[in-house]
Amino acid sequence: MEPQSTPNEQALPEQPKPVAYDSEGRPLYAAPPQSTQPNIVHYTRAVEPPKVEISPEAKERHEKSVQQFPWLNLSEGEFVISAVRRHPIGLLLPVGLVIFLVALVASIMVNFPLIAKSVGWYDVSYGSVILTGGLVILLLLVMGYINIWIYLNNRFFLTNESVIQEIQTSLFARHEQTVSLSNIEDASYKQNGILQTLLNYGSIRLSTEGDETTYRFHYVTNPKAQIATLNNAVEAFKYGRPVIND
Repeated sequence: MEPQSTPNEQALPEQPKPVAYDSEGRPLYAAPPQSTQPNIVHYTRAVEPPKVEISPEAKERHEKSVQQFPWLNLSEGEFVISAVRRHPIGLLLPVGLVIFLVALVASIMVNFPLIAKSVGWYDVSYGSVILTGGLVILLLLVMGYINIWIYLNNRFFLTNESVIQEIQTSLFARHEQTVSLSNIEDASYKQNGILQTLLNYGSIRLSTEGDETTYRFHYVTNPKAQIATLNNAVEAFKYGRPVIND
């Protein structure tokens, strides 16, 4: 019958056996096998990201921008550097067309008796012609005002953090594009022809990194100065320098 081992003896771990002895008789043991399990290191992070310190000057400029442009969604410490509107030259065609049509209708109204006599329209009431012509002129003026309003509501805002472009395509169609200054890879301007050079207007082009999206804003007054201001803001944002331009 084999002897029973006590619980203490069963709990003792098995002692490693030496694989050799050195010259002085000390035992040498084999190295333990390396674990193949990956080492997992756990890191903890703060529940809220660290708050960036905003200078008093940036806070003051942010408050002024919020008061001046209350419809813009500006983050804390973000302020408007420049608000770019379209050059009035872009209104030349629609305004000129409206003026021409109004003058044409008014001329027909004034000269209608002569026109009616020459073509034999004796049964047409002159009062109804005046009323119809007045309504047409009113409609033309309203359409002209809407075109001017749509044109002037296409705006381009440069802040110390982003570029905001408001696009108004019709009376009830409007959308907004916002590009972070950190994503702007290239900013350039273009002036074509004598008229753009003499009147100092042109177009601005922005290209972004990654998705290679291109943004354009046409009829910009003094595009060279606007691009210089934009490039300065981009460099200041990327390298953490304060914006110099007002």
